[in-house]
Amino acid sequence: MLNVFAKIFGNKNDREVKKYRKRANAITSLESKYEKLSDEELQNCFEELKQAVLNNEKNLNDVLNDSFAITREASKRILGMRHHDVQLIGGMVLHDGRIAEMKTGEGKTLVATLPVILNAMTGKGVHVVTVNDYLAQRDANEMSKLYNFFGYSVGIILGELKDDMLRKEQYICDITYGTNNEFAFDYLRSNMTLDITEKVQREHNFVIVDEVDSILIDEARTPLIISGPTNHKNVNYVKANEIALKLEKGELIEPKSADEKPYSTGDFTVDEKNRTILLTDQGIAKAEELFEVDNLYSLENAMLSHNLDQALKANYLFVKDVDYVVKDNEVIIVDEFTGRLSEGRRFSDGLHQALEAKEGVAIQEESQTLADITFQNYFRMYEKLAGMTGTAQTEATEFAEIYNLDVVSIPTNLAVARIDRNDLIYKSEREKFNAVCTKIKEYHQKGQPVLVGTASIEKSELLHTLLTKEKIPHTVLNAKQHEKEGKIIEKAGEKGAVTIATNMAGRGVDIKLTKETLELGGLAIIGTERHESRRIDNQLRGRSGRQGDVGESQFYLSLEDNLLRIFGSDKIKAIMERLGIEEGEHIESKMVTRAVENAQKKVESMHFESRKHLLEYDDVANEQRKVIYNFRNDLLNPEFDINSKLDENRREYVLNLLSEAEIINGMPSEDYNYDLVIAKLREELNLEISKEDLTSQSFEQLEEKLTTMLKTIYEDKMSIAAPEQKSEIERILYLQILDNAWREHLYSMDTLKTGIGLRGYNQKDPLVEYKKESYNMFIDLIASIKNEIIKVLFTIRLQSSEDAKKEQEAIERMKASMEEINEKIQTNLDENEDKTIEKKEKKIARNEPCPCGSGQKYKNCCGKSGPKRGLAAGN
Repeated sequence: MLNVFAKIFGNKNDREVKKYRKRANAITSLESKYEKLSDEELQNCFEELKQAVLNNEKNLNDVLNDSFAITREASKRILGMRHHDVQLIGGMVLHDGRIAEMKTGEGKTLVATLPVILNAMTGKGVHVVTVNDYLAQRDANEMSKLYNFFGYSVGIILGELKDDMLRKEQYICDITYGTNNEFAFDYLRSNMTLDITEKVQREHNFVIVDEVDSILIDEARTPLIISGPTNHKNVNYVKANEIALKLEKGELIEPKSADEKPYSTGDFTVDEKNRTILLTDQGIAKAEELFEVDNLYSLENAMLSHNLDQALKANYLFVKDVDYVVKDNEVIIVDEFTGRLSEGRRFSDGLHQALEAKEGVAIQEESQTLADITFQNYFRMYEKLAGMTGTAQTEATEFAEIYNLDVVSIPTNLAVARIDRNDLIYKSEREKFNAVCTKIKEYHQKGQPVLVGTASIEKSELLHTLLTKEKIPHTVLNAKQHEKEGKIIEKAGEKGAVTIATNMAGRGVDIKLTKETLELGGLAIIGTERHESRRIDNQLRGRSGRQGDVGESQFYLSLEDNLLRIFGSDKIKAIMERLGIEEGEHIESKMVTRAVENAQKKVESMHFESRKHLLEYDDVANEQRKVIYNFRNDLLNPEFDINSKLDENRREYVLNLLSEAEIINGMPSEDYNYDLVIAKLREELNLEISKEDLTSQSFEQLEEKLTTMLKTIYEDKMSIAAPEQKSEIERILYLQILDNAWREHLYSMDTLKTGIGLRGYNQKDPLVEYKKESYNMFIDLIASIKNEIIKVLFTIRLQSSEDAKKEQEAIERMKASMEEINEKIQTNLDENEDKTIEKKEKKIARNEPCPCGSGQKYKNCCGKSGPKRGLAAGN
């Protein structure tokens, strides 16, 4: 019944497009008006619209029709490109803060100019986000001529741009192009500066995200983190890797009846579906023996068990040339969605170190989080967010739920002429690749260009070997050759061209076809594996059949492919066996293709839950981040009244001190523990007072007396400095205390997040527990920051210039004296070097008898002492 209504009245998307098409017609009707004008007259018309917006006489919607019509006319003259009506529709969808789903080759770069030029009128800046530096630079350079015509400045944020002042200049521009990583990292870095002039990013007004599905969906599973060296060091990676290799992999045996429980063989089992490793009791005992510990899961050995878990993951879940590559003695992550190398990105939680130990390369130091944010929370800061991509409808629910974004599918300018054939499924991977080679040979002999998509570097190199044996000339485009990407893609549409590409291939680079290749059937697409996400497959297909071109696409699959092996239904295998499929034969049916798409839907759903889970946790941190960053911005603002803030903190300090003094023998009392007040002031503020100083009639009087006393002493001490200098000292110290406390808080939050899942075993919701505990931690954080600034400011000592000079002279004398003593010691050492006998202590194993003669094991006796792990002094 619903289908009948849809056919008569159209679905929701059709109705939206119809509404936009009506306005597109109105814009087109203005074309004759602006065609007659000279360039100068066209610019004057645009300037009038802009001034009307700036003076609040009109809003952007009021001037949209004329702005779009003028932009279209200017584009015809400057770029030689006229916006089609469907591109006008796309521009309106973007201006409304929605996602425009436009097929590959429909000219999304040109579409973006319409809402960019319109929204830049406000003077608040427009950001255009792309997936890589190459596209950001290409799009900005190609479109800047058009933007400059209207008097707009254009900036580009590239990874290679290191100078903060130059970055700031790019952000001040009316229109700024850049990548999602650069924009988000600049936001984090801007909230780590100690000077307001060093903040590079302006307000978050309007942003258009190109390849919105890739950025807001695929990459949103990993938060952006700025990290630094940690005091919480941990050094057992190599040992853990050696032990991981000595453990034997087993299998999970499913029960035969309801009474039995599943059990595992070997030392550990691998769950590929959930990407987890489970140690068996036998494996735990073996690991304890190899680590020489009694209990692998005791508190003192917690890091050993964690390292072993990561070492097993590194060896049994992460594959070289699929998940990462080793380049220049470094382990570099391969982005699973684009196939590109993610230079500078590292797996967290010690996994990257485990991979370095596995590959035998230099192990880099673990780091701690200094600042972090998810792409979801970064892009939700913009007043207006819009996006465009060729594939968004499959994730429409997530866009609506997480970002409050609607997806509107824009019709193509010309009907799609590409033929999408059903999938072919083979029993084994070997048979599948042999069939792919045969098909490529057929296309090559015919002269029809073919683009072959592979899911990993490993598979692209396997196909490269097979084609080399068959003497079929071809080019390979994967993360190892991404420097040559542009040139390889340019030639992919030539007669007889064979291009093998990982799924990085379809990122904004056009494959141009000649008249001859179009006559041969256009570009043929062969997919050698279905990706976990249907969108990635659709992007590969979309490389062919652009702007009404002919073309064809087909996927070759096998039962050994990861997607079918882990998530696929056993029904496909049963069908193949029932049909008696022989070596080299395949099955092709819509039912099988549907089964594959159902498997993809399962994975997409799982990843959606994963991203949602990440966001739920980050939302907690995000509220805290906003509070800290807002206060940071206040401190950076020269107009901020820091004196009032310190007065407030001083009063809180006194209140907390008196509240603590009211508790005597664990009970509230009407009397006060004056000795405690005196001792605390001496210890924390280096302030000497007597009991007589504290005598008062009431709590309020005592509070006022102490607060006034602390303020008077502090102001008297600081009077040596000029008012501006005093404020600067207070501001810088406050910022340093705030930043240090926030970093330690982030470390504690990371630790809490890691272990909170265990609360589920106690019938408690881990997320609710995380919210409660992180809230309490944040309240403690704020209190400790306020407390610490009072203590630090009270105990710092300012010097007069004369005192400072004398002190510097004394330091220089001490240095000279120390150097003289060191020289004498070194001389004596050199003279006695031949008499010195090095005595190397033999390291005692933890389970050996203690050398003190107690009869106990060393670990239970003298081995108990030694340095304790913890925070470095001062933290």
